[in-house]
Amino acid sequence: MNFNYSLVECSLEEFNMNKKGFKDRAVMRKRMVLALWFITAVFALLIIRLSYIMLVKRDDYSSRAEDQWTSEVRIDARRGRILDRNGNELAVSANVYRIDFDLNSIRQYLKKNEKTTDDIAPLIAEAVDMDTTTVKDKLETKLANGNDAGSATLVRRIEKELADKVKELNIQGVIVSPDTQRYYPEGQFLSHVLGTTNSDGQGLTGVELQYNEYLSGVPGLRITELDRNSEALDYTISNFTAPIAGKDVTLTIDKNLQAIAEKVAEKGLVDNKAKRVSILVMNPQNGEILAMVNEPDFDPNNPFEGYEDFTGETDAEKLQKMWRNSLVNDTFEPGSIFKVITMSTAIEEGLVSESDTFECGGSLQVGPHTIHCWKRSGHGSQILPEILQNSCNVGFMKLGEKIGAEKLVEYIKKFGFGQVSGVDLPGEARGIIKSAENMNDADLATISFGQTNTVNAVQYMVAYNAIVNGGTLIQPHVMKSISHVDSSGNTIVDEVFEPKTTENVISEETAATLRDYLERTVNQGGSNKVYIEGYHVGAKTGTAQKVNPLTGSYESGKYISSMAGFATVENPQITVFLSIDEPSNGAYYAGVVTAPLGKILLEDIFNYLDSEFSQDENVILKDIVIPELRGLSVSEAKNLLKEYNLECTVEGDGETITNMKPYPGYTIKEGSTINLYTDENSTYNKDVIMPDVRGYSKESAVELLESLGIKYTLQGDGVVINQNIPSGELISEGTTVKLTLSAEYGD
Repeated sequence: MNFNYSLVECSLEEFNMNKKGFKDRAVMRKRMVLALWFITAVFALLIIRLSYIMLVKRDDYSSRAEDQWTSEVRIDARRGRILDRNGNELAVSANVYRIDFDLNSIRQYLKKNEKTTDDIAPLIAEAVDMDTTTVKDKLETKLANGNDAGSATLVRRIEKELADKVKELNIQGVIVSPDTQRYYPEGQFLSHVLGTTNSDGQGLTGVELQYNEYLSGVPGLRITELDRNSEALDYTISNFTAPIAGKDVTLTIDKNLQAIAEKVAEKGLVDNKAKRVSILVMNPQNGEILAMVNEPDFDPNNPFEGYEDFTGETDAEKLQKMWRNSLVNDTFEPGSIFKVITMSTAIEEGLVSESDTFECGGSLQVGPHTIHCWKRSGHGSQILPEILQNSCNVGFMKLGEKIGAEKLVEYIKKFGFGQVSGVDLPGEARGIIKSAENMNDADLATISFGQTNTVNAVQYMVAYNAIVNGGTLIQPHVMKSISHVDSSGNTIVDEVFEPKTTENVISEETAATLRDYLERTVNQGGSNKVYIEGYHVGAKTGTAQKVNPLTGSYESGKYISSMAGFATVENPQITVFLSIDEPSNGAYYAGVVTAPLGKILLEDIFNYLDSEFSQDENVILKDIVIPELRGLSVSEAKNLLKEYNLECTVEGDGETITNMKPYPGYTIKEGSTINLYTDENSTYNKDVIMPDVRGYSKESAVELLESLGIKYTLQGDGVVINQNIPSGELISEGTTVKLTLSAEYGD
């Protein structure tokens, strides 16, 4: 058989070629599949990334993009005013201006005009009276990443004259706009209530901080569109959103009452050489704060000046002490003013009656402790209202024993102690109230007469107001309303303060009894130096030894002397609180140092609000002891009398005062007229009237007697409780009076 080997060989070769082709196509398909999978994976990743960008990072990238094609300059809103209850301006925003740089626009301007920052920086610097280097640095401001910044603020709160000079330069991107500068027309007036603002016009302390949200308003914006080269687009118009002015805050403060309180506080600070004097005036019927004073104060126009005079380890501590509103931010042991709370509890619970007797021998043994009354010699036998009149510690320790720890703590909490009062001022202190579980017999005794527990002044006055108004706790507040002026010039009231109330803390009957007892305390008791003829006034004084915060023990010679009072007993419309921190002029008992100050305060308030309080037609004026004028020239005598708010008539043609009627030492009302005589032929009269120096500190009594030419001898130490020459007696200059002093005088 013959085979065709050539044919076979050809077939094999063809087969091998076909086999190779199949392998190549398989590899290609495999590669194509791999490529397809790769492309699919890439697309999937792109989709995932785009989804992430669009959904998750949208806002971020949008913002970045916007930053690249827009230039934004913020324009502050005009801050709202702070007004007193009668519309008097207490804090306003002055008309000033600011200079901002739209740096992108400036760079475009420089490019078009073939200039550099070296060309324009001196011009701007001269216009605003600044250093050229400073201006140049602002023009070349960089971002944190090293890129050119889009905007910068050059200067704020400049006067219109300088702002106009910058405008006249007509440099593209240099923006002149209205700015806000906080201004307090009355300077230091009401400083601790108003507070102050920072360099950006935002509230730092006081009402400025508390109501910053309302006062701030809404800032405006100027936005310019940019091209890819960060240059302003010629065909676009800058978007300008006008700022919305802040709202006005009207306070419950009465400017006139505030002025009265500040004058009295300053007098108390100087006369008593005190560390601080604080005064609070309120309406007990609605919780409104009518006046609030802390002396020394500060000038909110220059809030970082004067702190050096305050104590503290660092400048920051001194600054904070200067800014502190002690009536709100600080706590203290109230002392005897707290006795009204203890007595209210006992009466409300029916544990005592007016005829109950309390024996005081000067101290009481409580467990292992002997606790003294402020009057070491004791008060003897007293009925219930008399232990308040005498401010007898022993009587109140016995009253506390009747009440018991649990019930006393219950009422202490009912009166709002141990929690913030809710006053609308920042940083209110809570105070510390000892629980019944942690209270021993000695604690119960001391708490009953106002030691151990701590309170803040506003907190105390909320409780005191509840006694005065018939048993209702009312939230204290300084904001009366919030308002704005619409486009037509009409005032729109947006919000009125509605205080929270808690009724029936005590019954009206208990409250009425306490008001009666507090009036007796003024008329017959230890608060008698608050007595004002023709007015029904109630008050209670208290003296508390200060605690050293480092050691926790009482500090020798350091006291807080306080007084809480109200008027009138029948229709209470005014409550007052006064405290003198560390009086150091020889006396510290509140009955001596705080009560007379309280009388001056109430008299001035009555003069201002006379028609609402007075039971007669006579206006109450301060008592003035006539000074010695004989031997002075006529002009010197007139100037001295002017300081005392006294008038005079002058008889005779001489140049020197030779006689006067009434005589020096006589007490008259301010505004009265004194007769002066200048007869050159007459000899000097040497007669004087013996003044009443009872209740004076040793230093004050000596100063007055020496000014009148009266000699003296002193027996004891503390406060004058007796003088052997009756007040009003006519004596000769050089006469010697014996003064008896005592450290135990009027808690």
